[in-house]
Amino acid sequence: MKKIGILTLVIMVTILLTLAFSAAAASPKAAPVPVAAAATPAAAAPAPMPPHPRVEHALEALRSARDHMAHAEGEFHGHRDKTIEHIDAAIHEAEICLREP
Repeated sequence: MKKIGILTLVIMVTILLTLAFSAAAASPKAAPVPVAAAATPAAAAPAPMPPHPRVEHALEALRSARDHMAHAEGEFHGHRDKTIEHIDAAIHEAEICLREP
């Protein structure tokens, strides 16, 4: 029963990453918003969106998955440790994506 839970978690993380990266690659680039020349610096502007919101959400999900795996009971014949290694690698790659322009 625990093997099914671990397998489900690994599949969900894989699907999440696949969707996050494919959606980010497929989304059209937004045209720059023209700035009015008469705008004053005191005018309240909305906070800018982070450059990669989907990657940040994926990072949150990966960190949550890693936490769940780290606190899971049992070793699952070494698969738990291997899963944590893979999640760490995915977190590292996603952090690199955040640094990209």
